[in-house]
Amino acid sequence: MTVPEMLRRIEGPNLVLRLIRPDDAAYVRALRTDPRYNAHLSPVQGTVEDQRRWIEGYKEREAGLGELYYVIERRDGTRCGLVRLYDIKGGSFTWGSWILDEHKPPKAALESATLLYMVAFDGLGLSTATFDVRRENATTLAFHRRFGATETGETAQDVYFTYPRERFETDRTTHWTVCASV
Repeated sequence: MTVPEMLRRIEGPNLVLRLIRPDDAAYVRALRTDPRYNAHLSPVQGTVEDQRRWIEGYKEREAGLGELYYVIERRDGTRCGLVRLYDIKGGSFTWGSWILDEHKPPKAALESATLLYMVAFDGLGLSTATFDVRRENATTLAFHRRFGATETGETAQDVYFTYPRERFETDRTTHWTVCASV
């Protein structure tokens, strides 16, 4: 199995999601080890070469549509973030590893999330997103609440959410209109 062409590169008004490549390793490692961006992510160890090898191994999961890892780019090709879909099974998926850097355009969070949901709901035909956000990540918690995700539980460390396809379908036009107006 391979990733269908329509899921390899997804374009929005201001951003593009494109599947990660081994030559993105230095960018990924730099973002994942930068304290401005990694406070709420799992720690990353190793070198750029280790990251390259991880990406090469991930490509097997990508080919089986078990995981999709995207570089977020501005329309001019400048990389400005990362986002990943994983645990794709039984009509649901989890998403995370979401980082937007200082090169992001206005409304990049809204547009990258909308593009990601288009991949999952339209491209893969999935029905439900599940994800967790660290409690201390107030900005991301507020984003998901405004986006319409439903809180399903919490621990001392995380807040758990679901977001159904039906809600996305209801809100998609509004999200796109906001993104396109930037």
